Amino acid sequence: MGHDLDRPCHGWKLGIHQNPEDARLKTFCHITLILAIFAAPVFASVTVSSPANGGTVASPVQFIAEGTTTTCSKGVASLGVYVNSQLVSVQDGITLNAAVSLPPGTYSTVVEEWDYCGGATFTPVAITVTNKSGVFVTSPANNTTVGTPTNYIATAASAGCSKGVASMGVYVNNQLVTVQSGATLNTQVNLSPGVQNTVVEEWDNCGGASYVPITVTVQQIGTKLSSLQTSSGWNSWGQGPPNFVDCSPSPCNGFQFSHTPNVSSPSLSGKATAFTVGGASGTTPWGDVLFSLPLLGQFSTQGLPDTGHTLLPTLHNFTYDSYVYVTNASITQVLEFDINLYMNGVGMLWGTQCNNLGGKVWDIWDNVNAKWVSTGVACNLINNGWNHVTIQGQRGAGNAVIYQTITLNGTTANINSTYPPFTVPVSWWGVTVNYQMDGNSTQAANTTYVDNFSLTYR
Repeated sequence: MGHDLDRPCHGWKLGIHQNPEDARLKTFCHITLILAIFAAPVFASVTVSSPANGGTVASPVQFIAEGTTTTCSKGVASLGVYVNSQLVSVQDGITLNAAVSLPPGTYSTVVEEWDYCGGATFTPVAITVTNKSGVFVTSPANNTTVGTPTNYIATAASAGCSKGVASMGVYVNNQLVTVQSGATLNTQVNLSPGVQNTVVEEWDNCGGASYVPITVTVQQIGTKLSSLQTSSGWNSWGQGPPNFVDCSPSPCNGFQFSHTPNVSSPSLSGKATAFTVGGASGTTPWGDVLFSLPLLGQFSTQGLPDTGHTLLPTLHNFTYDSYVYVTNASITQVLEFDINLYMNGVGMLWGTQCNNLGGKVWDIWDNVNAKWVSTGVACNLINNGWNHVTIQGQRGAGNAVIYQTITLNGTTANINSTYPPFTVPVSWWGVTVNYQMDGNSTQAANTTYVDNFSLTYR
């Protein structure tokens, strides 16, 4: 089949391999013979772990944050906390852990970092300080109808314990399904259709606990295509230096790749698929392999060719959900998860990658400017274990590509970034999903396993 548009970007997408030695160009495309080199994004940021923006907390308020910068080679000098425009705490170094005593009330706070080159950046955090203990749930509201996965957002205050809140969790029908450390909770929970009795609970460091019951009615919103890892329609292409043009079948260009379905162990369903990238004779480093599956439209593997073009124009929301078993995080350079929609000469790519060895951060793809953009959100993979990845994207007005959320192992990051679509130079109508593995500097043989892979669309 003509696979040029089944790739994450064929013909349009260039990426950066970030590794300990240098920022090296990797390309996923071969429409043109001339490759443009795009520099890695430059940014500085303050990531605040506690308190949550908009959260309700007890005093003293625990401010926990980390500052990063790539604009100053000397690094971050210090971090501080402002409360209602007054600087109340400063600590040297790249991390902050400060307890700030505040009377009950609503506050505008800011956590700021200063680097050694005279630069600075900050993150605003609005909080409400209470003298009461309890759990304060922002989402979902009690007795409402929700979709699945459902985003649970809550904060906790423990006025009776000077050591503060230790952790928070969610129960579904009396079963504990997720726990997060600290006084904030932001997670996606998979719920079965129907009425579900859930509870959000906090546990403090003094042995106490409190909870709030939340009853929801769950509707299956959209159409879910399940067990995609078992499909016989997967395509694969290798991409190796120096030009990173496609090659197939394996082995080619000095490296090899494969995918093996129906693996029983490790597996959650008994039918996982093993995806492998590795070296071959005359091993070439930095080899990538793209695995792509056409779902809707042309070459549909789901019996949904949409020949009349009546389905694709109605789609606006997508949820990519999969479990990935990482066998060796130390050689896993990048794992990439993509949703692609092409129709009527327009291309939309929700490209999302866990840049594991390039800073352990989530990157998203800027379609028009053809570059990766760091979200500043940490991507910490579980080694020798299952990682649950959920990505939500939306097609907005004018076919805008909206990155909504990324959830890794129960922790949800709200991305809320929008990029324009790009022009597709050939006629193509379809929805595809991609899974990509990038080889490291030695092209070490690496296998990951994918299970319970689904795409929900509506």
